[in-house]
Amino acid sequence: MRPAEEPPGAAARLPGAAVRPLSERGESRQENREESRDAAVPRARFLPAAAAVLLLVSAGWSVGWSAGCARQGENGKGENGKGENGKGANEKGADEKSDPSPDGTDPAAALRARFFADFVPVTDAVLQAPAPEDWPSWRRTPDGRGYSPLARITTGNVGDLRMVWSRGMGPGSQQATPLAYRGVLYVPNPRDLVEALDAATGDLLWEYARDLPDDTPRRGRATTNRNLAIYGDRIFDTGGDGFLFALDAGSGRLAWETRIPGIHGALHTSGPIIAGGLVVSGRSCPARGSPEACVVVAHDARTGEERWRRRLIPGPGEPGDETWGGVPFRERRHIGAWMPPSYDPDLRLLYLGTSVTAPAPKFLLGGVGPAYLYENSTLALDIGSGEIAWHYQHLNDHWDFDHAFERMLVDTAVAPDAETVDWINPRIESGAVRRVLTGIPGKTGVVYTLDRETGEFLWAKPTVFQNVIADLDGATGEVFENPEVVFGALDEEAVLVCPGIFGGKGWEAGAYSPLTNAMYLPVRNGCARMRATRGGSHPGYALDARHEFAPGTTDLGAIHAISAETGRPLWIHRQRAATTSLVATGGGLVFGGDVAGGFRAFDQDTGAVLWETRLGAPVTGFPITYAVAGRQYVAVGTGAAANASDALRLTPELRPSASNQFFVFALPDRAEPPG
Repeated sequence: MRPAEEPPGAAARLPGAAVRPLSERGESRQENREESRDAAVPRARFLPAAAAVLLLVSAGWSVGWSAGCARQGENGKGENGKGENGKGANEKGADEKSDPSPDGTDPAAALRARFFADFVPVTDAVLQAPAPEDWPSWRRTPDGRGYSPLARITTGNVGDLRMVWSRGMGPGSQQATPLAYRGVLYVPNPRDLVEALDAATGDLLWEYARDLPDDTPRRGRATTNRNLAIYGDRIFDTGGDGFLFALDAGSGRLAWETRIPGIHGALHTSGPIIAGGLVVSGRSCPARGSPEACVVVAHDARTGEERWRRRLIPGPGEPGDETWGGVPFRERRHIGAWMPPSYDPDLRLLYLGTSVTAPAPKFLLGGVGPAYLYENSTLALDIGSGEIAWHYQHLNDHWDFDHAFERMLVDTAVAPDAETVDWINPRIESGAVRRVLTGIPGKTGVVYTLDRETGEFLWAKPTVFQNVIADLDGATGEVFENPEVVFGALDEEAVLVCPGIFGGKGWEAGAYSPLTNAMYLPVRNGCARMRATRGGSHPGYALDARHEFAPGTTDLGAIHAISAETGRPLWIHRQRAATTSLVATGGGLVFGGDVAGGFRAFDQDTGAVLWETRLGAPVTGFPITYAVAGRQYVAVGTGAAANASDALRLTPELRPSASNQFFVFALPDRAEPPG
């Protein structure tokens, strides 16, 4: 385990850091009110009145958190994010007003006081078993299922669903997952912009715009901000400047920030999760950077103090060092964990997935034989120490087939059907209930089910046409790659690789429903003509790729419903446009979108499309559902993202815009069931 390079904690920012001007976006639209995306909206930025109310009402938590932050200054581990003027590096001081109305008052103060006066701090118990109306984590619960028990919108009334408000989002790569807690939406925007909104109307409560250094990338995937975390009375995020920071949930004020040392060049495209009182963050690792940047880091949620870090590339003398074929440590690069992990509080294990080496073709490293741990693996980390409890490697990767995606944690009988499941562990006691980890963890589009206590392989099956895995030993779980598509030299003739470099599945998340004991998985039917080269379309990986459809199809998108118990397919929905992230609900529905701007509700049992609308831009955000005052809402964002652009090149007749917009839907009051 690598120790921290310098004393952890909330390191102070450089003196004199300025507040970045807040961007102007459209006023929220309620019901059928007309909207202009460019209309200016008064800015309720950082609100000391709401913060004071919150501190008075929830004194037990707030005083403890404030004291923890104060201690950072006293022990030399930072000054609570303050510059030399005593104000936070990107917050307004108590003597400065939010954007006022013409009479000099703060127009949103009363609204904020109403929302936050009775704020209930978020605990581990709240995260593990949220109130039905809330969505307080990336996939709602730490088990990564993407399921809500809300059932006011059902298979019988979903046809009456309508948009009730929408709101423009900031520019950049848009893949946001809002958090919903006690009537407030906390929405991550690109470029480290965080907004708190009235979840019923879209009215702005506060906004935090991080003051990023001038050399921070302003375009592309570096601007992605997929998710936030909430704990106590804090909202947590990771910044493009290499900081972890905490905001006051009631005001948006910067509570503390801490620089994460040693990660130069890494990207925080995903935010953190909360596990065991720790703020756990992963990152994508630079293709030409140091292996020391390829880390998962845990910080104390109250104080910001670094508790542990786990490097994903073994160093000299560490377990796994022998799997690198003699490649010098400083030349081992790029294995990151760039999607949020899952967490089992009973086992106290954190589950995360990792990415490919750089370069990807292994003949450019130590040869095609070594395993290059912990490339394309599932890792189970002890939450108390960060030590690896077990690992399972899904692929020795030559094609940039990351296995970084969501892991769904399910307790289920395990009885794989030999007629529909390709690879089965012969030692399985059919029908025995197991604690499993399941889903499609990587770009191969292969479903893997593992025992999440031990990492034992249980079963696996492809969902899309693939030719990179030749076989898998069910008894050991060892994967054997197809030698016909393994590169042996630079600039050889391109070979057909399936699913292709943008994957049979990507970061777009699937969902699981306990109503059906089934997983619902968005996949893509694509391939690519690929070769190893220094000057191709993906130079960081020494790869060139030209996308095409998988043999025998012109439908790029699909959703597969698969039994978590047997692996049998329950239904498959196919369509021309590539599909995106899903959410399952207690109303028997699965909601999901596509890159052409379609957004649909499917029947969980049959796959029938029961409702659909067009949003005008790729549905790149992660959909959620929540409730306020008994009314259920469904929310999702659209916008620009790399996967959407890649998919649309194969379907040029589909020409959506790329506008970053947030949409919220609900039933009219007359359509809701009683109770």
